[in-house]
Amino acid sequence: MPLADMLQSLTPSPPIIICLVLVISLVESLALVGLLVPGVVLITTAASLAGHQDIGLAWLIGAAFIGAVLGDGISFSLGFKHREQVTQRWPLSQHPEWLGRGARFFERYGIWSVFIGRFVGPVRPIIPLVAGMMQMSPRTFVWANLTSAALWAPAYVLPGYLLGRTWQHHLNLPPGLETALLIFAAIVVALAVIFSWGRHQATRHGRLYRAIAGSIRRLPLLRRPWLAMSQTGDVPLASLLLLVIALGSLSGWTLLIIAHRGPLEMDLMVQQLFTMLQSDFSYLAGNIFARIGDTLGIIALMLPWMAWMLVSKRWEALLHWCGAFAGVALLNTVGKGLFGRARPETPDYLMGSYSYPSAHTSTAVVLVGLAAAFVAAEMPRQKRFWVYWIALALALPMALSRLAVGVHWFSDLVGGALLGLVVCALTLLHWQQQPRPSMRPCPWLLLSAASLVLISARVGLLPPV
Repeated sequence: MPLADMLQSLTPSPPIIICLVLVISLVESLALVGLLVPGVVLITTAASLAGHQDIGLAWLIGAAFIGAVLGDGISFSLGFKHREQVTQRWPLSQHPEWLGRGARFFERYGIWSVFIGRFVGPVRPIIPLVAGMMQMSPRTFVWANLTSAALWAPAYVLPGYLLGRTWQHHLNLPPGLETALLIFAAIVVALAVIFSWGRHQATRHGRLYRAIAGSIRRLPLLRRPWLAMSQTGDVPLASLLLLVIALGSLSGWTLLIIAHRGPLEMDLMVQQLFTMLQSDFSYLAGNIFARIGDTLGIIALMLPWMAWMLVSKRWEALLHWCGAFAGVALLNTVGKGLFGRARPETPDYLMGSYSYPSAHTSTAVVLVGLAAAFVAAEMPRQKRFWVYWIALALALPMALSRLAVGVHWFSDLVGGALLGLVVCALTLLHWQQQPRPSMRPCPWLLLSAASLVLISARVGLLPPV
């Protein structure tokens, strides 16, 4: 069975989708668990699938309502009956600030906190637990739980449902492209889980970190390298896992590209989609991103920051950044020459240049990936995932712009992104070998403004190279 047909056959049936919406709503509202689960992304995806299959909206809203009521009810019961035990167990034992945040919210809004809190992301999974611990009247809680869930369920389900009902009619997608979009949605959900939950597990306070540390310490061959890496603090497990996963994925993906003389079936489907969506605006935006992501664009973006590193004598940071950009440029040059993959279209300024991997994508990933890592190192641990989400949001349009102007296949972007992640992981592993001084104080507003002025001048005055 072809891969596309197999994936299409795995699309959940209507009863399973309704159950998924119920479970996601329950887990997203459940005490503490909701902080680690990207509920909005998951429920939007499930509701979109439901709308695409014309599942009754009443069933879907009802499932979300029941799940939300059960999740908050279980959370309230835990706080009401097991107050002491809850505070002494993970994750509250490791993150007492979560409970403090919920307690301050409860004290401010009183009995209305349960109703309001359901719509406030950072405290939603905490408030019912806190309400129980504060011995809120069960009758009052039930009233607030039912009324807020009655409003929450349609508000969260309808956007995804309407998207699923309208995408086929408005875009008139060929059947094969539906599977490609479902795969893309699955990738987005997987990234959401990785950034929201997986990355926390790779830090010293995560269960994955503790499990791996416990296993390695029982193996004499690996104990010494692990202890050597931990002399400066946390073992950089997240960077190690990133390197292993990205390098393995890049190797497998490159073998797949080599095995096909031309574009993959996926490349042709995605190209067809972008051809249907092509407009003057998308082509203009693609060309702007092409100038931002080329050599002159990257120099314009980084010049103020590198000048600041030079003036403030951050020699080590400057060398790591320069090494990362030089490394990804060299690997792109070698890769393009080695694989010799033809582009879908080759404008004059790209004559003699090959397609795989995408240099724009890999360079963008290195730029935003390293920036996110350096910024996150200066932030509280519980807020770092926002930085990586912003980095993902910045890198994605840079990559997709290459499809908008028609100079790359989709598989080139995947290879470029994986190559950029490999370079990021290697750079961070070297950086994390020893304690480094803080990058503060940093005049980031002034430097950002200077980068914006330079990149605007580069886009407006100079042609792409």
